[in-house]
Amino acid sequence: ASAVSIAEGLAAEGQIPFYVNFATFVTGTAWTQVRQSAYANSNVKLIGTYVGMDNGPDGASHHANEDIALMRMIPNIKIVVPSNIKELKQAIKIAIQCDGPVYIRATRDVVPDVELEQDAETGKSIIVEDNGNDFALIYEGTTAKLAYESFEKLKEKGYNGKLVNIFSIKPIDIKLINNLALNVKGMVTLENHSILGGLGGAIAEVIAQKSTHAPISYVGVEDVFTESGKAIDVKSKYGLNVENIVKKVEEIIK
Repeated sequence: ASAVSIAEGLAAEGQIPFYVNFATFVTGTAWTQVRQSAYANSNVKLIGTYVGMDNGPDGASHHANEDIALMRMIPNIKIVVPSNIKELKQAIKIAIQCDGPVYIRATRDVVPDVELEQDAETGKSIIVEDNGNDFALIYEGTTAKLAYESFEKLKEKGYNGKLVNIFSIKPIDIKLINNLALNVKGMVTLENHSILGGLGGAIAEVIAQKSTHAPISYVGVEDVFTESGKAIDVKSKYGLNVENIVKKVEEIIK
């Protein structure tokens, strides 16, 4: 909490401070200070690591399954979620160039060894692969590897859909989301976060304003505290596994 206040002082002196820590501390422990900093529209940059269940062995006290929700509700803050090394570098450049608070949600897990052709931007999403309109699998960057694996399994099963990387959660790509909602049979969101107030909630808020839209389903942590264990096992237990994602997609389009 004091570190965020110090960062705000540095920003007031014309510097561009970055505060980096476990996401649960950056967004939870220091929430009041972050809110006050955003109220002043201070040029403070926050990087949260060990997001979601990445910090598996430390259990519920250190899992950050609420950080997107906590940051989304604060005015002025932009939220970006890089899915690979290139996007992380772009996210930092974006944060430096942006005048005002930015939260970068950075995974501490394995990321896909790919470089997307489209550069990351705030307010824009990236359609990574487009094979048809059976479904849209929409993920935030920290679940990229799992999203890729699930999309391949769905292709093997004969489904033709779209794989969508939501790099920018706030502001979110409203135009692309509405277009998806009008054209695909079903939408499934994937997030290393609670299904309350996170990526799924953000997309639902957009499409709920349309009179007609595809049904939506969510893959993420239900309204529970997660527990200690190896990160990959904890994530799988709480629904972040290929089998569950494929099942959700099949249920929603059938």
